Amino acid sequence: MKVAVVFNEVYPEIYQPKKIRTKDLDFKPVFGMDANNPISEYEYMVKSLIKAGYEAYTLNIMDSLQLFIKDYEKNKPDVVFNLVELFKDQPRLEMSFTGILELLGISYTGAPPMSLGTCQNKTLTKRILSSLSIRTPRYKIIKNMERSFRLGLRYPLIVKPALEDASVGIDNDAIVNNVDTLKKRVEYVFNSFNQPALVEEFILGRELNVAVFGDKDPKVLPISEIDFSNMPENLHPIVSFQAKWDPQHEAYHKTIPICPAKLPDKTRAEAESMALQCFRSMGCRDYARVDMRLSKEDNKLYVLEVNPNPDLTEDAGFMRSAKHAGYSYKKTLKMIVDFAYERKLSAAGNQRSAKS
Repeated sequence: MKVAVVFNEVYPEIYQPKKIRTKDLDFKPVFGMDANNPISEYEYMVKSLIKAGYEAYTLNIMDSLQLFIKDYEKNKPDVVFNLVELFKDQPRLEMSFTGILELLGISYTGAPPMSLGTCQNKTLTKRILSSLSIRTPRYKIIKNMERSFRLGLRYPLIVKPALEDASVGIDNDAIVNNVDTLKKRVEYVFNSFNQPALVEEFILGRELNVAVFGDKDPKVLPISEIDFSNMPENLHPIVSFQAKWDPQHEAYHKTIPICPAKLPDKTRAEAESMALQCFRSMGCRDYARVDMRLSKEDNKLYVLEVNPNPDLTEDAGFMRSAKHAGYSYKKTLKMIVDFAYERKLSAAGNQRSAKS
């Protein structure tokens, strides 16, 4: 079987390694200081897939559908391992690329267009989950500065761009404690991201990452927790953009993953049930991660986000949970490819049945 690992990095040169001197930092790093390099990760995925017995290669489409189609016609991969997260620098076009794959009848991994588009719209996600009696933090959506900022929500609040993912637009200043700082942060979202601002009640408590794996019969993997106990007082206990992606930032080194999380059986069972319900109701497929908070105040679980196609880096959250479930990195990638290939075979069988 031939697998094309497809991604979209228009400026791959920005990931050239840079030397970072730890002595220049005003804190002691916990993790390595190498900046995230997705290009090398994609190449490592290909090596793992080759070890799993597949013929695999990487393809950077560089904002060009023509480049993708030309490669597809030449190499005819059986499955596209879809790692395209944005197009023309617009995250909202992530779903459009999978739409092209659907129209062309190309088998691909991960979530379909509707799931990607719906989950990226945080407000729509919250409405769907609330309709199913799944708890999410109380919220308001703000589309202009003319409206009243007396929102009827309880401070502290967290302000997020309504249409981004990967913690884009979320930093330490995203937590606000009064109307004045709320207005400033909403204006920042408008000016920096040109989209509505989602304002939520900030749930103080434990943060859980619940990975779900599978297609027809999805299963919840061991739950991971983000430990904020070493976070300094000047930083809020959140997984900010810096905490995820900036090894020179202290938050990157003070958000420590613990897997499996130590949870009461009742809480674990509820988190697993909620995650599966989120996975199915949002149309996720193959692999996803549901982020939750266990409130310190009322000991209830609140869903923060549903993340289809989360990061598959070997040491990232999803793969960490997979490892504790007994799946190696190579096996996990192989299974994701197999889910997509089985859908291809099933679709072909249905077409034959329809014609007969």
